[in-house]
Amino acid sequence: MSLTPSLLPRDWLFQGLIGGINAAFGYALGVVIDKIVQRVVLHAASWWPPPAPVLWAMKATVVGLSAAVCVLMLIPAASWQRQVSALMGIPGPATLGYMRTLLVAVGVAGLLVGTARVLIDAVMLLARTLIRHWHVHDEVALFIGAAIVVGLLVTLINGVLVRGFFAVASAIAEPRNASTRGGLHQPLLPEKSGSPASLAGWETLGFQGRNFVATGPHAAELTRINGRPAKEPIRVYAGLQSAANDHSRVRLLVGELERTRAFDRKLLVVIPTTGTGWIDPVAARSLEMMYNGDTAIAGLQYSYLPSWVSFLADRQKSMDAGRLMIDAIHDRWQQLPADHRPKLVLYGESLGSMAGQAAFRFLPDISKMGFDAVLWVGPPQASPLWHALVMHRDPGTPEVQPRYDSGSTVRFSEAIDPGDIARITARPWQGTRVLFLQHPSDPVVWWSPELLFHRPAWLAEPPGRDRSASMRWYPVVTFWQVSADLTNAEGVPAGHGHDYANTIVDGWAALVPPDGWTVVDTERIRIALKQSAGSDGYEK
Repeated sequence: MSLTPSLLPRDWLFQGLIGGINAAFGYALGVVIDKIVQRVVLHAASWWPPPAPVLWAMKATVVGLSAAVCVLMLIPAASWQRQVSALMGIPGPATLGYMRTLLVAVGVAGLLVGTARVLIDAVMLLARTLIRHWHVHDEVALFIGAAIVVGLLVTLINGVLVRGFFAVASAIAEPRNASTRGGLHQPLLPEKSGSPASLAGWETLGFQGRNFVATGPHAAELTRINGRPAKEPIRVYAGLQSAANDHSRVRLLVGELERTRAFDRKLLVVIPTTGTGWIDPVAARSLEMMYNGDTAIAGLQYSYLPSWVSFLADRQKSMDAGRLMIDAIHDRWQQLPADHRPKLVLYGESLGSMAGQAAFRFLPDISKMGFDAVLWVGPPQASPLWHALVMHRDPGTPEVQPRYDSGSTVRFSEAIDPGDIARITARPWQGTRVLFLQHPSDPVVWWSPELLFHRPAWLAEPPGRDRSASMRWYPVVTFWQVSADLTNAEGVPAGHGHDYANTIVDGWAALVPPDGWTVVDTERIRIALKQSAGSDGYEK
């Protein structure tokens, strides 16, 4: 079952890991069934056990058939992987090379089964000790032994392994956060945080913050792209070291907006960052090019750990920081005269999307707060607002591309290509506009612990355009498949997985187009973005 396809292509190494985990689970399930059958069915059967030659032949047949099925299953498995790869325009694995999967799976399964047997032996040893020295009843001794081993195991995992993992992750990420990407220098323009005029010191912004404020298009480049005089884009940012806590960092960020006269610009963009403090350069550049620099973009760092580690360690921290940031900037924006306010726009990608959603209890709150547009990209399954909207979607619409309230405020796009966004947003769209971009193949969007024992609607419905129709849900198996897909979510071409770079500009063009904006303008900006690709550092 684990060899069946999932959301993204898997190489033989990851497939072997998944296969080994599921093989160990299947083996454990077999042991449990065996114990039940032995006690309930075969305990009093006169014909069991059969003669030794018959029993040996039965065992040899089972083992031989199991091994043969595993090997033969690798042939269609390689074919499935080529199908998934073809959906994303990349080459798939050769069948012969994919056979290495079996070796990895056997090793992983053997390690897990061996570990389980050691733990069972430890329970039995403790039970025998209790029986021999304290004459404890057999079943009571087994219960006490199991409780001791489980307690020690939980303590080891929670108290040592988990904390150790996060400590190691922090030890690796912290030096990187203190470093600066090669070739970057402190900005001198007052429109940037980290400049000599800034309230936030250059050295306090963190790796991603320094990358954000020291890159991006300048007025001269925008003038050349748009053919008319441009303004210098405002980029403000507060890093973890810029102030003592979230409240102080938010106050500093608002101070930076006032210092740079950001509230006098045509567009004010609030961006809760991903775990490391990363802001998608495509999302920022797109708007700066579209509005010819008449923009101000604000970002706030709440962690330096990768998003998936931040999600596991303390997702509430990202949501609290996002709520504080949005509320503070909105409150200052609301103090301005209604006819002198910039357009207020919110962007969030991945964990940054979850952080941004935390500021709103219900969808109408976005309109009540005066936001003109919201673009949320690749939201994690646990995102509160996204999850509520999908669960209460209009009847008859699929989970992979739902519709809510007939699309009056919020719309969802598969975002495989610009045409999909144009089709979704073509209908009249009044008032606040909220757009979710979510690829059918994005494991960040579809991963959930519920995959262990519950088939989600998106796997019961017809597949989205870049998900294999051969993917099926299997208890436990699918959970580990999609978990492995998370590790490769950004390793596939743009337009698939967790890479939305090729359609973000189309999202902005649908949500907040400048006056007189046309499809030709969008293509012009798309070309300019491709020409500048790499100058901002796309590393998350």
